[in-house]
Amino acid sequence: MNPVEIEEAISALAAQPFDAEGFPYAFLEAFGNKPTTIKRLRSGASNKSDLASGVLQANNIHIKVCPPGQATATITALKDSPATKRYKAKLILATDGKEFQAEDLTKCDPPIVCDYPDFPNQFGLFLPLAGIVTVRQISESAFDVKATGRLNRLYVELRTTNPTWDTPERRHDMNRFMARLIFCFFAEDTGIFSLKNAAFTPTIEQMSDRSNTQAVISELFRAMNTREEDREAAGIARWARSFPYVNGGLFSGSADVPCFSPVARSYLLHIGRLDWKQINPDIFGSMIQAVADDEERGALGMHYTSVPNILKVLNPLFLDDLRDKLEQARDNPRKLLGLRNRMARIRVFDPACGSGNFLVIAYKKMRAIEDEINKQRGESGRPTIIPLTNFWGIELRDFPAEIARLALIIAEYQCDELYRGQTEALADFLPLNRRNWITCGNALRLDWLSVCPPKGAGVTVKHHANDLFDRPLEQPEIDFDNEGGETYICGNPPYLGSTWQKPEQKEDLKQLFDGRTKRWKSLDYVAAWLMKAADYGQHATAATAFVATNSICQGQQVPILWPLIFQTGHHIAFAHTSFKWANLASHNAGVTVVIVGIAKQVGPVRKLYGPGEDGKAVVRQVETINSYLVSGANVIVQQAPEPLANIAEMDFGNKPVDGGNLLLTKSEEMKLNLTQQDQKKFIRRSFGSAEFIKGINRYCLWINDADASYAYSIPTIQVRIDAVRKMRLSSPKAATRASSQHSHRFGERKQRGSEKVIIIPRVSSENRQYLPCGLLPPDSIVSDRAFALYDAPLWTMALIASRLHLVWIATVCGKLETRYSYSNTMGWNTFPVPLLTAKNREDLTRCAEDILLAREAHFPATIAELYNPKTMPENLRHAHDRNDECLERIFIGRRFKNDTERLEKLFALYVKMTGSKDATVAMPTATVKPEVNP
Repeated sequence: MNPVEIEEAISALAAQPFDAEGFPYAFLEAFGNKPTTIKRLRSGASNKSDLASGVLQANNIHIKVCPPGQATATITALKDSPATKRYKAKLILATDGKEFQAEDLTKCDPPIVCDYPDFPNQFGLFLPLAGIVTVRQISESAFDVKATGRLNRLYVELRTTNPTWDTPERRHDMNRFMARLIFCFFAEDTGIFSLKNAAFTPTIEQMSDRSNTQAVISELFRAMNTREEDREAAGIARWARSFPYVNGGLFSGSADVPCFSPVARSYLLHIGRLDWKQINPDIFGSMIQAVADDEERGALGMHYTSVPNILKVLNPLFLDDLRDKLEQARDNPRKLLGLRNRMARIRVFDPACGSGNFLVIAYKKMRAIEDEINKQRGESGRPTIIPLTNFWGIELRDFPAEIARLALIIAEYQCDELYRGQTEALADFLPLNRRNWITCGNALRLDWLSVCPPKGAGVTVKHHANDLFDRPLEQPEIDFDNEGGETYICGNPPYLGSTWQKPEQKEDLKQLFDGRTKRWKSLDYVAAWLMKAADYGQHATAATAFVATNSICQGQQVPILWPLIFQTGHHIAFAHTSFKWANLASHNAGVTVVIVGIAKQVGPVRKLYGPGEDGKAVVRQVETINSYLVSGANVIVQQAPEPLANIAEMDFGNKPVDGGNLLLTKSEEMKLNLTQQDQKKFIRRSFGSAEFIKGINRYCLWINDADASYAYSIPTIQVRIDAVRKMRLSSPKAATRASSQHSHRFGERKQRGSEKVIIIPRVSSENRQYLPCGLLPPDSIVSDRAFALYDAPLWTMALIASRLHLVWIATVCGKLETRYSYSNTMGWNTFPVPLLTAKNREDLTRCAEDILLAREAHFPATIAELYNPKTMPENLRHAHDRNDECLERIFIGRRFKNDTERLEKLFALYVKMTGSKDATVAMPTATVKPEVNP
């Protein structure tokens, strides 16, 4: 269940007559508990409570319904209950049907106390019951979730009742209608309409019935688009003339309204009775966007971006600097005035603005700073000089673009009310300004210098539309001159790895990168926004910070993208290393991202944010940040044909090129009907990535040249050799056809077949704390789905199995989808290892042996089972910990504090071993054998 569905379910529960006996079970059912779960609780089979009539769901909640007036004593009893602690209940709840009390035991927040009918407003506290680890802003904003759910019901009903409005041709009209409704609900409850003694919802309720709701709403919309002096001539009905003239284009154009069924009318009136003063434009924009988005409606409210995450972008980009300047100017009215004037010229530009979250937060935070300036200057209540038209955006879809404008308008009113008072806010609100500062179009095809002209550029862009909410065109929409100062580009553009890009998105990348690099097809879609920002920054006083997939700072994308960024004169000014971009999805699931800030003018100190020991972000001041988001020389790690360090060479496994005829399952191997002697001679265990990690039994025919004639004399083997020959002869590749002369053996043989082999899978899960690797049983064959070290000393396995090696691979090799993608030329050959003494090698050999012995103690558990991070055996975990300590002491004489410190040391050693120069000055070149099989 998503938050909207949960809010609706508990609202329905609160509206029913209170059932003391059934409440705990109905409450849990509202959060998605299955009937079988409820049945087990009712029967007592899973109820762990030690209180009479209490219900305790282990690891979740302890509930008790109490006699009247006993809620406070009961909540204390629940908190003190031994069962609450023993079964790790995170939440406690007590109610007598009149009073409702609840507390989250994992936090220091005070208990919630409210009237029973009001408990749905506290639904955010209980979202963990549905597996949703939420962010605080959502849990405290029950109204936005409630309003979204009600609007969604209305939207779906209207589309069902009006099929012609549910077409691509009329989708814009439906979205415009919803935007108009939202404005009316907000204006009604904030007093904007009451200035003229108008009331939106009561008017509809009084003047309409089941047959004419459409006509009544249409007349109200027509009135709000007609100047008061023109209404009589326009024939506006007397009952509609009390509504103010709104202007701004919100009600211009067609006044068409979809037909309302009795159900739709009921939904509309119910929505109008909500308290729209509580609307939070930070959140509401994202949530209402989902109402009109077919792909997102199934996850209503799940994609909200938390304010703390947005501030991870905005604070270091420019807000922290404004606050610092405010602190420095506190006792100096002249400096305060200068700062206020500077802020009036700052432009915030989000070229992937969606429903405007970044712009709204930036506006509200700047208004807060301006208010503090006004207080310091003794000018509290002064009208703002920060115009909404300084908060610019580009959005591909028209409805989110409209919602972004509406969210900013609402934010402006709320700020005016907060800092100036309701009277002044109302006086200045209407009519709306027609200026249009959100462009609808493809940001990668638009010229940003035209959308947001730089200071002094002399660029004047006029949009042919008539108003703020006119149907957008794929062109800049600015219909006003705006002489800005600094421009700050920010946002959360679409990520889309190369595999998931649509043809039109590939074309976007091609138009931007073609002529700059031939390898643009490997880039994530978000890379284009960084490139566009860097291009813009060459002509304007600008700095940029985007949320992006961490893959643009890892692996193959680094040498493609970042030299192009650096060539524009930009540097990385600040960065957040990888973290989860949390949303409301179950278990707080989110994509792993980085935040990268770039600018041409960067001070001597740069800020690098990363996880601290307590898991919270900490900031370090560093001299440089390279394209891997590591403090150190700005180098690009290049493929190397052989190891930089004094370590064994790593090669591919053996490639069959056999059409599946030399590889065997167990049943296929048995069908060969070989004697025990022939089986020993010709059959070998075969290991690729999956076979090694998951313990899958697979075999192969391994026939040496000296035994080829004898093997061919065995009919079941002869059939397979002939099939290999036929397959190879039919190949268009000359090398493959030539190999048909030796069809008894693999197309590429790296092994003799009797070596000691250390295997390294080419692809493995990112969830493991260590890379899977191991020593294979004697006479095993490695397939081309894995890398191998042949007859290498065992201490090399200790290197591969270390945390140091994993963070290096994750950084310089990148990933396949989300999994680690190993590379011999990029990962192993470039791995910087200091010169090892004989004692070092001896210690590492013992560490590798300990890891192997720890695994053996759990035979027949597979690598996948042993390295599950939740169930990893303690002896194996300790063996790896000892291995890490041994290796890290070789590097720096102690354990590393974290992965950031590991990477900094590895890059410093890499620079020393290669003599690499700064990537902004020169790109190292090397001729290497390609990392593909011929």
